[in-house]
Amino acid sequence: MRRNTFVFAIAFVVLGMCMPLPSSAGDLDAGETTHLIFMREEEKLARDVYLTLATLYPDEPSFSTIAEGSEQTHTDTVRDMLEKYGIPDPNPDANILPDSIGVFTGADYGWYFTEKYGALVERGTIGVLDALHVGAFIEELDMLDIVGCPKVIVETDNGIGEGQCGLEYTDESELQTMYTHLLDGSKDHLRAYVKNIETIIGEGNYVAQVLTQEQVDDILGR
Repeated sequence: MRRNTFVFAIAFVVLGMCMPLPSSAGDLDAGETTHLIFMREEEKLARDVYLTLATLYPDEPSFSTIAEGSEQTHTDTVRDMLEKYGIPDPNPDANILPDSIGVFTGADYGWYFTEKYGALVERGTIGVLDALHVGAFIEELDMLDIVGCPKVIVETDNGIGEGQCGLEYTDESELQTMYTHLLDGSKDHLRAYVKNIETIIGEGNYVAQVLTQEQVDDILGR
């Protein structure tokens, strides 16, 4: 019996050595860590603005559909990735609804998203067409910020320069997979908002707000 116990103990140790260790913040550099934290708040921004616009325009279902489905999933996905890498969540109370709507508690960029939320909601109150343009703006901005290093990060005195964060920068396969999924979601959302916008202003008349017109037209299949 003692011999068998010894064999099992050795097998357990060997098996443990072969199993992958949990990811940690040490696996990411400053650019990857900062970008992941930033995207947690940017995905929450999209959800919060859409939830607010949904209450203003209950007859326009795209806001609630995208907010309660995809954007909730996206912000939770980034939260889970933060946890996987051992990085503190900048908005741990994000899912306490409706109290958390428009509330951004991140120490580094909470102020930025608080201002962004206020400005976007104010624009959206003008009318349903403006609100739909707000939705399209957010999706274009989200795509830009997923792929590259967001302007506000580069302009902050943190040593992270242009091109030192985002999907195009990271070599972490898990981040690449997640960001690609978020990017695909934003493309779908942009198509949905533009479809509704052009129902009002005419097909083919949407003008890009953040991305280039060529990039937007490519996403729209034009």
